[in-house]
Amino acid sequence: MGTAWFAVLGVLFVIFQAAAAEESSCTPGFESEQLIFKVTRKHLRQGTRLGKVGFSDCTDRTRFLFSTDDSRFLVQTDGLVTVKRQVVLHEGHRVFFIHSWDSQGQKLTVPAMVLYDGHHHGNNNLKTDHHHNIQLHDQIEVDSATTQDVPQVPILYFPKSNPGLKRRKRDWVIPPMNVAENHRGPFPQEVVQIRSDADKTKKIFYSITGPGADEPPVGLFTMDRDTGYLYLTQGLDREKQDKYTLKAHAATAGSTSAEDPMDIVINVIDQNDNKPIFTMSTYMGEVPEASEKGTEVIKVEATDADQPNTDNSDIGYRIMNQKPEQPSPNMFTINPKTGVIRVNEAGLDREKIPEYELQVQAADMKGEGLTALTKVIIKVTDSNDHAPVFTQPEEYAGTVEENKVDALVVKMEVTDGDEPHTPAWNAKFSIINGDPGNLFTVKTGTNKQEGIITTAKGLDFERTSKHTLLVTVVNEAPFAPSVQLVTSTATVVVTVKDVNEPPIFETEEKHVSKSENLAVNSTVVQYTASDPDTGRKQKVMYKILKDPAGWFGIDKDTGVIKVRNQMDRESSFVKEEKYTALIGAYDDDQIPATGTGTLIIKLEDVNDNAPVVEDRSFQVCNKKPAHQLLTVTDKDGPGFTSPYSVNIKDSSTKANWTAVMNNNKTGIILTLIRELESGFYKVIMTVSDNQGLSQVSTVTVEVCDCTGEEVTCREKVIAGSNLPVIMGILGGVLLLLMLVLLLLLLANKNKPKKEQPLLLDKDVRDDIFFYDEEGGGEEDQDYFDLGVLHRGLDNRPHVFRDEVAPVFQYQPVVYKPRPANPEDIGGFIDDNLKAADNDPTAPPYDSLLVFDYEGGGSEAGSISSLNSSSDGDQDYDCLSDWGPRFKKLADMYGGGDDDMM
Repeated sequence: MGTAWFAVLGVLFVIFQAAAAEESSCTPGFESEQLIFKVTRKHLRQGTRLGKVGFSDCTDRTRFLFSTDDSRFLVQTDGLVTVKRQVVLHEGHRVFFIHSWDSQGQKLTVPAMVLYDGHHHGNNNLKTDHHHNIQLHDQIEVDSATTQDVPQVPILYFPKSNPGLKRRKRDWVIPPMNVAENHRGPFPQEVVQIRSDADKTKKIFYSITGPGADEPPVGLFTMDRDTGYLYLTQGLDREKQDKYTLKAHAATAGSTSAEDPMDIVINVIDQNDNKPIFTMSTYMGEVPEASEKGTEVIKVEATDADQPNTDNSDIGYRIMNQKPEQPSPNMFTINPKTGVIRVNEAGLDREKIPEYELQVQAADMKGEGLTALTKVIIKVTDSNDHAPVFTQPEEYAGTVEENKVDALVVKMEVTDGDEPHTPAWNAKFSIINGDPGNLFTVKTGTNKQEGIITTAKGLDFERTSKHTLLVTVVNEAPFAPSVQLVTSTATVVVTVKDVNEPPIFETEEKHVSKSENLAVNSTVVQYTASDPDTGRKQKVMYKILKDPAGWFGIDKDTGVIKVRNQMDRESSFVKEEKYTALIGAYDDDQIPATGTGTLIIKLEDVNDNAPVVEDRSFQVCNKKPAHQLLTVTDKDGPGFTSPYSVNIKDSSTKANWTAVMNNNKTGIILTLIRELESGFYKVIMTVSDNQGLSQVSTVTVEVCDCTGEEVTCREKVIAGSNLPVIMGILGGVLLLLMLVLLLLLLANKNKPKKEQPLLLDKDVRDDIFFYDEEGGGEEDQDYFDLGVLHRGLDNRPHVFRDEVAPVFQYQPVVYKPRPANPEDIGGFIDDNLKAADNDPTAPPYDSLLVFDYEGGGSEAGSISSLNSSSDGDQDYDCLSDWGPRFKKLADMYGGGDDDMM
């Protein structure tokens, strides 16, 4: 028995080794390296079955997830390849790639080709390369209700431990799920089922988390907790979100995790649900007329929101129509890939068709899918296909006076068939013949269709009386190369009109050199001119136009210039030894023409100016004085100036001063050699130039009582540096005076109040004072008793002093009291004035003067002083001229007792 058991174990071991060897030889992947699906039709409709793909991941799984890079084909989980959307084999074949994933999550790819084979129509077998056969059911229309089985969703297993190795696999990658967007249901839609190997021994509950499950957008995906089926609750939109990542969980009844969470990636497969959109609703472009084929006009552009780099977003362009269709319906073409519009045929003519309108279509699926339209307006711009032409076929003629610059000769108009006010229409003129001396210029007028010829230089009738010019006209823009144009030309005949021209001097400037001491009436030079009007035989005469110093005279007939007044090189009219005079030459025409010439005389210097001492006064100390350097100048030029010499001829001056020249003989060193008293001294010196011409110069020196070089003269202290001290003294004196005045005012304030008589003793006044104030006076009114103002009104006899008051019999005069109403004050004054005039006892200050009284203490005194004279020597007759009141005074004081009675 023991031997038999060992034999059985040996057999089992051999079988196990063989199985292990067979399992280890399995390679996951596609069963063929290349797939070829042959079809007998170029138009493959939706649902057409192409074949089946073999794939293995070396496990017991029979269904897998597949994807393709071409959304027109679909590979189901069992490997069946079908047409998802209509396919047209324009080139007879189409290549795409099929992808899947092994158990380790590694992506595997195989190329596939759909090949049109018209010679094997009805063949149900398709062969692939490398001797791999794929069974294909010939073109079966998919009928979701009858012929097509309900697809089985793939099953995803949680990563599991290998029983033989007893360890969990690491880095397990789960292939992503693919779900097409815009699915119409029914919902919920099964996507995938997840399984755990532990569900064979115990109850497993499944769940999912993540965005789309329990995170926004919540509830988009749900899972059956018992079966592990993942459901989609509504359609997806790839343009909003193209991928969802969920985590799958497996747990036991006690909420104990049975598996590690597994990532589930759901890719949203793009559908062609977005049509292209142009970036502009209307495009505006321009193209010059007569443009050659291939000229770029404009580029249109459209975008597609579908997945990039797929047929769903691959846009193709085409021109749908053209308005107008002349001269050809295909004047423009568009690049289907780039959208660039170019000229397709020649013949664009702005004058015939100035604008084209194109309707351009953009379609995805490389031009076969969803479409969008836009409008393109192309403006045909003007090119220079018309030459400008002169409006006057015959020659132009013009007349201009000689010697005139910028004179108008002629205006020439042209016409042009191109678009106005463009470079192809604007004219440009030029003189191509007949003007070798560049005497004329031609420019374009402001309207750009007119040529204006003017003189650039003065014309000369005596040289040429007629000029013939050849003028051509072109445009600012060059002529179009596709058009043969002839340049228009015109002939212009210019007649020169003779005018009286001024005489012309032999040279514009006449330069001569003369000595400044040239004798009066001596000839300076002869300056002549000639008349350019040779045919007129006119006489030329001369005159001086400008002679600032008045030195010259000129012979009217010969042009000989002589000295009229003595010239002086040192004159202010001479600049840099040159004197300038303006000479005129004129003819004897009825309206004389005058030409001018300039005479420039260089004056040669003579020794006619003696040197002088510039420093005429200075100060010096009388003890140890400093040397004084005096500047010597001479108006003459070089050769008649330094070296200078100096000499003191006065013996008394020599005893006090010495004068010697400095080293370069241009200045005098004057030195005080003995101590002198302070004061002013005159030093008289004779200064000579190098030719011996001398002149006496006197220098005033102020000698000050000081020592050395720093001179200090005390006499100038008050007027100079001590001025602030003087101002301080004056300010002190002024302050003292103000203090005295203040004391006097205080003393006057402290006097006791008493009734002051109107007329003080010994107060004699001969002046008449006018007052404009009604009481108060010059001092404070509170100090005086103003009751005296009413004494004249009350006619109180004790107002007067005994020796002054007159003694006579009178009838009392009644004075009116002061009214309370201010408006009656005028009548009050007039009535009391009349009463005072008739009152022989009225005082000299009548009622009017009572109101003008300035108080008893007024510094102006009282007018009663007129009665203070007792000698009778005063003349009061003059008072009669001042009115009736003053006449009464004159009668009272100047007429005697009889008059008073």
